Amino acid sequence: MSWSRHLTRGIMTSETRRVPIPRNGVDYRGKIVLAPMVRSGELPSRLLALHYGADLVWGPETVDRSMIGTTRRYNQDTKIIEWTRKPSLGTRDPPNGVKDSVIYRLHPEKEGRKLIFQIGTSNPDYAVQAARLVAADVAGIDVNAGCPKPFSTHDGMGAALLRTPDKLCSILEALVQNITPEFEIGISVKIRILETAQETEALVRRLVATGITGLTVHCRTTPMRPRERAIRGQLRMVASVCREAGVACLMNGDVENRDQALELIQEYGVDGAMIATQAEKNPSCFRSKADGGFLPWNEVVEQYIRYAMEVENKFGNTKFLLCQLIPGKQYVYRSIGSCKSYTQMCDLLGFDHLMERAREVDISRDIGLDTSGKKDKKTNDSALAAGGNTAGSRSKLQTKKGLSERGARAQTETQPAEIVAIPA
Repeated sequence: MSWSRHLTRGIMTSETRRVPIPRNGVDYRGKIVLAPMVRSGELPSRLLALHYGADLVWGPETVDRSMIGTTRRYNQDTKIIEWTRKPSLGTRDPPNGVKDSVIYRLHPEKEGRKLIFQIGTSNPDYAVQAARLVAADVAGIDVNAGCPKPFSTHDGMGAALLRTPDKLCSILEALVQNITPEFEIGISVKIRILETAQETEALVRRLVATGITGLTVHCRTTPMRPRERAIRGQLRMVASVCREAGVACLMNGDVENRDQALELIQEYGVDGAMIATQAEKNPSCFRSKADGGFLPWNEVVEQYIRYAMEVENKFGNTKFLLCQLIPGKQYVYRSIGSCKSYTQMCDLLGFDHLMERAREVDISRDIGLDTSGKKDKKTNDSALAAGGNTAGSRSKLQTKKGLSERGARAQTETQPAEIVAIPA
């Protein structure tokens, strides 16, 4: 056999070798996906990313011990699966009447087979216990070995696992050996690059030998922050090591839209890409230019609020996300923070067609209600109709003030062109 034919055969063998994807799992190859983000990766944000074309979505890091001991329940009203538990409130036996805390939520019909559950863990046994609770409802389990935040690293989780490779490998092996056979889904890991290519390569070679189906590499070191440019010098090497082992390799770091992601995949030889910061600002980044590309912020915000109300999202989280989606220079940006209910929010944004649903969610979630009058439903409905204000203060609001009178810059009817898409 000639040298050229031998080389070609070797390349083909390398390209076609793949770790088998379990029956209920998903192959990360060819996918542009939503990154795991605390607060920004909650249920309505994931649904919004899928709506705009994300191929897969990662949920926010969920710590193993917070999941262990939860109860799985199906919410008939929202069609959501929830894992709940009683809050400890600093005591071993919480008092009666304390509401359950919701630890994790997912929409089985709209995201179930496209959702990757990311677990924060530093213990193989705890990892398996927590994963077993959700494995039947998701498409894969991902171990967080890249988060540099103290809430993760202080207990040996997240990026701290990069310095304890024996522990990280034992966690992955435990999940592969216990979760994959029982639930037939794949296990993956998300890491950061280390200070030298030699260190990164040594770590990646160990990780791909554990039986995982996918590996995501964030092209920053642990001390680096998002404002610092991603370092892609090690990316080809990581992709090559993964390819040799038949493990799918995703890249993360300064990926801003679908078209750029596809270019980077070709340039660096990775299998897919993960979008984080830009997806937090405008998840229509998952649309290709051929499909219209980025949408104006107000269209994205309306769709987000629709999803948030559909799943009755925690109001504080909805406000947080709107502060990411609405550009800071827009006149409504400063006013969103003072909204006390979905009704007020839709009123401020001019979404009159969503007001009826907003009132329903506010009543269902007890949002913006006058606690002194909760027993009188008429009072509640009236209060909500006034934007979350009590009946006693309604007389002061009989004439609705204009935006300029409320301390915000008015936007004339001839200014819709100012509402533009956030640039890619």
